[in-house]
Amino acid sequence: MEKLVREMLVKIGEDPDREGLVKTPERVVRAWRENTVGYRVDPGEMVRSALFQAEGQEMVIVSDIDFYSVCEHHLLPFFGKAHVAYIPNGKIVGLSKIARVVEAYARR
Repeated sequence: MEKLVREMLVKIGEDPDREGLVKTPERVVRAWRENTVGYRVDPGEMVRSALFQAEGQEMVIVSDIDFYSVCEHHLLPFFGKAHVAYIPNGKIVGLSKIARVVEAYARR
C-alpha cells in the first residue's frame, strides 16, 4: 500500500521525497489499517461474549454513540452519532459491547 500512496502523491504533482511527505505513505497505511479494523473483528462474537440472562421486555436504548467511518464512494472520512435500541428476549447485551459493535461496523 505504501507504494500506491507514493504513486498517488506523484500523480497529484507532489514530490513524495520532500521532507514533509517522506513518511506520509507509512502514515496513510497505518491510518487505513486503523480505519478498517472492523473487517478484522467479529461483532457477533463481541455480542455472544457479553450476553446475560434477563427478565422483562422493556426496550434497551443506548444513545449518542460517537462513530467515525469512511465513505465507500469517495473514501473520505465522516463521523456521527448512532442510537441503538432493542427489546430483550430473555437476554441482554452488556452496554459497552453495543458501542463496540457500532465501532466495528463503522470501521468497515
